Amino acid sequence: MNKEKTSINMKMFTRDANFVRLFIVFVAVFIICTVLKGSQFLNLGNFQSMMKQFPEYGLLAVGISLALLIGGIDLSVVYIANLSAIIAGKFLLSRISADATDGTVYMMIFASFGISLSIGALAGALNGYLISGFGIPAMLATLGTQSLFWGFGVVLTGGSSMSGFPKQLSAMFNRSVGIVPVTVILFAIAAIVVGLVVYRMILGRQMKMYGTNNIATVYTGLNNKKLVISTHVIIGVLAALSGLIMWGRYSSSKPDNGATYTMQAILIAVMGGVSPNGGKGNIQGVVLAVLIIQMVSSVLNMFNNIPTAFRQIFWGGLLLIVMIFNYVINNRSKRRG
Repeated sequence: MNKEKTSINMKMFTRDANFVRLFIVFVAVFIICTVLKGSQFLNLGNFQSMMKQFPEYGLLAVGISLALLIGGIDLSVVYIANLSAIIAGKFLLSRISADATDGTVYMMIFASFGISLSIGALAGALNGYLISGFGIPAMLATLGTQSLFWGFGVVLTGGSSMSGFPKQLSAMFNRSVGIVPVTVILFAIAAIVVGLVVYRMILGRQMKMYGTNNIATVYTGLNNKKLVISTHVIIGVLAALSGLIMWGRYSSSKPDNGATYTMQAILIAVMGGVSPNGGKGNIQGVVLAVLIIQMVSSVLNMFNNIPTAFRQIFWGGLLLIVMIFNYVINNRSKRRG
């Protein structure tokens, strides 16, 4: 029985041609980075720095992957992350006094986490309802809520960064288990859970069915509205978790934290094998794409003379290249089929 389960798990990876290609790209990028920067890239400090950075946008990429899987897109994830952290931060600052005991501080911190995740779920539910309840295209709905969430964040903070949080908050998110940061463990747990939902659970199969043909699913008895809202609630929770990580790591929150992450998250999702047309994709490919993008980003940061604008051009160009490549590969597979 155990052999059969192992065989099934291995097939999940070996039958995924995109995952195999990604693994080859991962090895190639690792070699190129090593050749370009040598010991500056190949050292424990750099690897630990990379591990601290990718969970923030990695969680957003997993969320956007779910949106793509059902044939949509979510452009508001970064601003859900920021708004949920801002509201949680407001709550925490209002409940912590200068003479508060450690027990009280930790209790309020965990309460603020619950508030943050709840705000993320509500924001996701709003996105899902606008899309499925009013028939607004996902791109337009989430573009609208992106501005809405950003605006609320600006009003709550006055447009500036919130700080003055207890040191225990930063300590929780900046600690490590061995050499592995806690934030990486959180990302891994979230990715495994979402991966199991997509690969093993009925909800995941329904997402793919809906993404493939959301008209046909009506005739199968699937509740399309409930599915879209449920998917976006999950996306909202993932975004809020990303917001908690950014808030905790820097011990501050502001409306435009991680403003560049949307492009990177979309790039990662598409590179990871999630079809922009919906109905196709998995999370293991997205996780591998996160690691590839982090290596590339890390090496770009080592070249101090590369301006920020050029990096945005690079990410946009890379996204177009990946989409063109996937288009060519898919067409070739169809012809062979």
